[in-house]
Amino acid sequence: MLNRLRRMRRTESLRRLVRETTVRPSDLIYPIFVREGQTEPEPILSMPGQSRLPVGHLADAAKEIQDLGVGAVLLFGLPSHKDEAASSSRAQNGVVQQAIRAMKISAPELVVMTDVCVCAYTPHGHCGVLKGEEIDNDSSLPLLAQMALSHAQAGADVVAPSSMMDGQVGALRELLDAEGFSHTPVMAYSAKFSSAFYGPFREAADSAPSFGDRASYQHDFANARHAQRELLDDIDEGADILMVKPGIAYLDIVLRARELSDLPIATYAVSGEYSMIKAAAERGWLDEKKIVLETLTAFRRAGADLVITYHAKEAAKWLSNN
Repeated sequence: MLNRLRRMRRTESLRRLVRETTVRPSDLIYPIFVREGQTEPEPILSMPGQSRLPVGHLADAAKEIQDLGVGAVLLFGLPSHKDEAASSSRAQNGVVQQAIRAMKISAPELVVMTDVCVCAYTPHGHCGVLKGEEIDNDSSLPLLAQMALSHAQAGADVVAPSSMMDGQVGALRELLDAEGFSHTPVMAYSAKFSSAFYGPFREAADSAPSFGDRASYQHDFANARHAQRELLDDIDEGADILMVKPGIAYLDIVLRARELSDLPIATYAVSGEYSMIKAAAERGWLDEKKIVLETLTAFRRAGADLVITYHAKEAAKWLSNN
């Protein structure tokens, strides 16, 4: 007997009835760049449609995102002051701390996540404390923990350490618990690879390294088993969400993470992925809506519960109209 698998693909109604993987606006996380000391949005040339926002615009932005049904935002700060100690990163009135308060007032139900890394707060642009031209892992941990604590004190719902320092999740968890924030989840950038896909982000966040690169602390993109070890370490240190970054070229790692743990898995469709789609769509080479919804579904099909994407607002509108 011939297996007629096409029977269940014949009409859109039948395809929808048996669809295995779905994407909802609430599965999406929208990254926001917030710059201190400016009054108007500043377009990011390498990321069409994205801007660095002033703190004064975040109340309206938060309300819009909440109304679209997007699950969360992820904040990246661009401070007006940088120094070797990354002191602005943990200031009570720092740019991210101000942003958190503004967003939680206008959209209290919106989940506000914060990136915890010092690269944008130092003149050298690396993700930890320097000793000469080496990153001092253990000296970096207290700075990251203090930064996360200041975000939690300002009202952040989730803190997300991205510096790829060994022990960062445990350092954050220990200090948060000691200071009365045991309820604050940690989203760990566990499998964050040294990737060329980050190019536009470096411009957007003003965080390009002034020398060298980040290959000594981010994963080698050739290695899957090494990333798995980091996922296991972050689980042991108390991570509440595991992340794989970038997205589309790392679906095998998303699947590994899903098979490894029952924790929520996030993946990050990073700046280069966004900019490539935008550039192709502007030239008429791709249908932007179709390719975005397809890639979001691919992330979810591979095992991601959450997708961090610069397309979150557009995708939420498309999904609501489907």
